[in-house]
Amino acid sequence: MSRVPFYLKERLERVRERILREEFEASKLPTWERVILTWLVLMAFWILISTNFESWSIALGAAVTLMIAAFMRNLLTEDVRRSGHILEKILYFSFIYLPQYAVIMAFRLLESNLKVAKNVIFMDINPGIVKIKTDLHSDTGVTILANSITLTPGTLTLDVNKKLGETYLYVHWIDLETLNREKAGEKIKGDIEEWLKKVFW
Repeated sequence: MSRVPFYLKERLERVRERILREEFEASKLPTWERVILTWLVLMAFWILISTNFESWSIALGAAVTLMIAAFMRNLLTEDVRRSGHILEKILYFSFIYLPQYAVIMAFRLLESNLKVAKNVIFMDINPGIVKIKTDLHSDTGVTILANSITLTPGTLTLDVNKKLGETYLYVHWIDLETLNREKAGEKIKGDIEEWLKKVFW
């Protein structure tokens, strides 16, 4: 049997991976923006943990977190989309995106808890594993999506599979409503994926 189809498939996969990598590199934030965003997150964490608002504590925290941010800039912000001014990103994330995510997750948790309680009370359980596609490509975006799905009762992300530029999640669903991949994806992901696509590529 000829190995040509396997060779062509491997080559196609490499080309798609290279195109995705180039798109990712082009959409990366500039280094100084990554440092500032990382520094702001670490500084907020410093203030939250220390609960000390004296000037010496804030100055020490600012200096230490700035040094850490210079080295850790890629850890938190590598997958953030490059769009708009840095102040616009900070304001949008703090006052629009973060509250949106909190509201979406609150409703998803409430809805999932009620469904699981109903399934347990009436013993109406039909478990199964479903494969759903996501339009997210970044590791951070896929990780947050997978964890958000796992956080809601009744669903558990088992595996993530990236192949030929497409990402699939294998999800254990306590009450398998449909085997159709698109419909299952809509029900499981809900608005979470749309929210993540605003922030991550």
